Amino acid sequence: MYRERIGGLAGDFYVGKLSDLHQKIIPFFSRYPIIGVKAKDFEDLSKVALLMQSKAHLTKEGLEQIQKIKAGMYRGR
Repeated sequence: MYRERIGGLAGDFYVGKLSDLHQKIIPFFSRYPIIGVKAKDFEDLSKVALLMQSKAHLTKEGLEQIQKIKAGMYRGR
């Protein structure tokens, strides 16, 4: 779901299902790339989404891989 912020200069995407992430968010930002440091966070988010889609998060190794990716995101860079 997309909600426009007050003033209309920006908005927020809210994701409730993994399928929304794969079908809406990732394609949108692939088409309209993020510029700057946040681009690396988007790449990491995409990797985690693919791991979750393949059910890797249900294994110990997959969960560790996701946690490692998460540790490097946002302020962890």
